[in-house]
Amino acid sequence: MKIAVIGAGAIGGLVGARLALAGEDVTFLVRGKNLSAIRENGFKLVAADGSEEVARLKATDRYAEAGAQDLVILAMKAHQVEAVLPELHHLMGPDTVVLPMQNGIPFWYFHRHGGALEGTPVRSVDPEGTVSRSIDARRILGCVVYPASELVAPGVVHHIEGDRFPLGEIDGSATSERVQRVSEAFTRAGFKSPVLEDIRSEIWLKLWGNLSFNPISALSHATLVDICRYPLSRELAANMMREAQAVATRLNITFRVPLEKRIAGAEKVGKHKTSMLQDVEAGRAPEIDALVGSVAELARLTETPTPHIDTVYALVKLLARGMEEAGAGVRMQAAA
Repeated sequence: MKIAVIGAGAIGGLVGARLALAGEDVTFLVRGKNLSAIRENGFKLVAADGSEEVARLKATDRYAEAGAQDLVILAMKAHQVEAVLPELHHLMGPDTVVLPMQNGIPFWYFHRHGGALEGTPVRSVDPEGTVSRSIDARRILGCVVYPASELVAPGVVHHIEGDRFPLGEIDGSATSERVQRVSEAFTRAGFKSPVLEDIRSEIWLKLWGNLSFNPISALSHATLVDICRYPLSRELAANMMREAQAVATRLNITFRVPLEKRIAGAEKVGKHKTSMLQDVEAGRAPEIDALVGSVAELARLTETPTPHIDTVYALVKLLARGMEEAGAGVRMQAAA
């Protein structure tokens, strides 16, 4: 397949490199130091066991140079998608598939959804509806990202753990030729990529932990295992998850994993800093609205009370505002 990966960060780098190593025709759409490093040295993938592989692939910052693709992977955070929309048409052929890889509730959530909320925009991740207008929902496949990885240097990603990328048609159809093709490409690349009939339920299962553990870690500078083993923070996470489950239930979502098992799974990851905590430490804009604000928004749409989610959302938004005003990150330092 001819595949464009927009963004070569922690997840985009992992996916693009593995697909290229498996023989797919991959082009990274990247800028700056990442672009220079990939052009000069290829893309280095460091596995969890420390072994290294280098993928030699194309990289450019000119979308027109890449041309029409079979598959376009949007491998950036939700608040970064709008910036690439003016150039996206260069990658589109008549049958091009778009695979958004954002965490949280996606911009397309109510598109091809059915029911009373059909077509409702998710303003938390698409405030003006620009993304929804720019990307034809018929092109989209749903995807849930489970691996944890980290961009440790330009053109270098360290894969920490996980290999699952469940896929699904967003209209709930059981399967299609195109979703099978993408699933097979991911499988050849060494990922587990089952095709699901209800991709939205899988989105909620992943989000269930992200909406709680990410902001709590950003506010407390604690790792996953620390949050899960400290009774007060564990209970806060559980309360946020119970509220989210109530919202999801009103949207006809079922959870295939019990709450305590989901928390236990996070605990097993160990001393891992969530992506939101990594962003706070690095002074980057954290991914708050897709992970937390979107659930608060859906709670209002379904008239579901979410006091714990609302409180944590307000606090982490205030933190992000302070970081933006100061132009700085927040990191723990040893006491003098």
